[in-house]
Amino acid sequence: MTKEKVLTLNYLSGTFALYSLLCRFSKMGLFYPSQMGHAHPSFYESGTSKKETKCSLAIKEFFEKHRYSRVVLLLVVLLGTSMVIGDGILTPTMSVLSAVSGLKIKIPHLNEYCTVSVACVILLVIFSLQKYGTSRVGFLFAPILVAWLFCVGGVGLYNIIHWNPGVIRAVSPYYAYKFFKVTGKVGWHSLGGIVLCITGAEAMFADLGHFSQLSLRIAFAGFVYPCLVLAYMGEAAYLSEHREDLQSSFYKAIPEPIFWPIFVIATLATVVASQAIISATFSIISQCRALKCFPRVRIVHTSDDIYGRIYIPEANWTLMVLCLAVVLGFRDTDKIGNAYGLAVISVMFVTTCLMFLIIVTVWRRNVVVAIIFVLAFGSIELFYMSACLAKIHQGGWVPLVSSFVILCLMSVWKYGTVKKLAFEHQNKVSLERFFTLGPSLGVLRVPGIGLIYSNVTSGVPPMFAHFVTNFPAFHQVLIFVTIETLLVPTVPVNERLEIGGVGPQELRILRCTVRYGYKDIRDTYDFESKLIEEVVEFLQRKANDGEAPTPSPPLNHMTNGDRVSEGGGIALGRRTRRVRFRDPEPNGDVEKLMEARKAGVAYMIGNTCVVAREESSYIKKIAINLIYRFLRQNCRRPAVALGIPHTSLIEVGMVYYI
Repeated sequence: MTKEKVLTLNYLSGTFALYSLLCRFSKMGLFYPSQMGHAHPSFYESGTSKKETKCSLAIKEFFEKHRYSRVVLLLVVLLGTSMVIGDGILTPTMSVLSAVSGLKIKIPHLNEYCTVSVACVILLVIFSLQKYGTSRVGFLFAPILVAWLFCVGGVGLYNIIHWNPGVIRAVSPYYAYKFFKVTGKVGWHSLGGIVLCITGAEAMFADLGHFSQLSLRIAFAGFVYPCLVLAYMGEAAYLSEHREDLQSSFYKAIPEPIFWPIFVIATLATVVASQAIISATFSIISQCRALKCFPRVRIVHTSDDIYGRIYIPEANWTLMVLCLAVVLGFRDTDKIGNAYGLAVISVMFVTTCLMFLIIVTVWRRNVVVAIIFVLAFGSIELFYMSACLAKIHQGGWVPLVSSFVILCLMSVWKYGTVKKLAFEHQNKVSLERFFTLGPSLGVLRVPGIGLIYSNVTSGVPPMFAHFVTNFPAFHQVLIFVTIETLLVPTVPVNERLEIGGVGPQELRILRCTVRYGYKDIRDTYDFESKLIEEVVEFLQRKANDGEAPTPSPPLNHMTNGDRVSEGGGIALGRRTRRVRFRDPEPNGDVEKLMEARKAGVAYMIGNTCVVAREESSYIKKIAINLIYRFLRQNCRRPAVALGIPHTSLIEVGMVYYI
């Protein structure tokens, strides 16, 4: 069972991609509003002109009406994602240990501990080299896999001719029917091992981002699939004459003169397979982190030329420890294979269920088409899954436990983050209230530019209002910065930054909204320069358009009931109240901006402590006060994740009671 393990398992977060697609075109998701309603309309074009069907409207209405259904949907998506992340533990262990087990064929007296030690050393080397990336050796991956497929295909063809040419008749579905008819329950149990033959097929669809559909079809149908079929047929032909070699048939079926070359190629192929799933795990964690479903981790880009090659130290060393634990704990490829099969088939079934919703609500096809799709694929997957579940006590519990732990961590992080964002939106300070703080506090304007980071897209974040209340001063130029991650893979570079004025123009208060897709690379260290450039362009554009300063009352005639819009307009209220900011220059322009930049740029960010209310349930207190707090204290700080210079950082402490 070695050849199917070394296929390139280039998983991407297919479950999250499908879920984001559902969220874009309906209210079936639980993502916070800033991810949904502030993007350019072109981001959310569905690509279909079909009208809504009755079934589509009914499904959308059901999810919109019942919050529990949206919670269940998100948990299913997180479960599928957790299974894929857990697969990052099983694939390297299964691949390496199965390849190294070939040593026992040529060295019979070699005990189990020696092969386990060799496997551990190979895993240590693989994970230790992750920080260097694959740029320098990546060109070897394709030749290694091509050589590997040629070898297994050639050996399979040799065994068919040499041992039993009649095995070719096994391509007939009749023999599959006869097999299950004769074996009955035993044959059903064997599906738990047979499922390992199809793992890796979904990698073709994950590679659609790198290759065309035609190239994948030609490569799979013309090369990969024939080689695998020949390999399995050859192994079956050998077993028909050597049934005593069932436990090690793959290596024993290799002719003696070419055993060691194929063993070396097999070991190299396992390294490629392990590298593929490890890199894919990094990619999935990065996307989950962008969508605030995973704690903040350090992301290192290992290639300046190739998009998406990243390294996450925390995930890398955690995977290494868990892989070594599985190898040392099981020391048996059969038990690891049981766990591996359950993880993969679970991801497939979750994907099929999500595709039903996509076909009906996004593509707006007839529900009959969706039902046929689910019956065709889901029924097969359920058969395989039932067989894998029957082997839970034989190692199948590993992916269940690992995915459950990951699911709990992701769910608690998402829940805590949503509650924290909801608190900020509920307790934000309106602009009119903020401007009335001037006379009572005597707010001073100090030289420089202040960048206020928050998740609030309108009004004033509670953190900044808390700061001004206790320290009544802020910078000559004030820019509220909100970073959003949209439910699209990428956002065009020229549409990522949106600058707008806040309040009267003479106050020189601006708002910047930065939008990324969940697969976009964030250049945090060059952000300040890009932001200043965009602000300069914004001010110059207003000047070139001949736009007069925003019509507003003088600073000493702003009404207590006025609502100051994000564009600077004012809706007049009933009573008049004097407001005065101590700034001798009422008009802001590019020169003032550059002067403020020379004075320095300060970054302000909240350092919040999230606490569950006293009347909250025990489950909520455990989730927020223990698990969520532990994750926040041990993940990367927001300022570090944003690339904010420590010498220019201002942190404002607050307690959020949610």
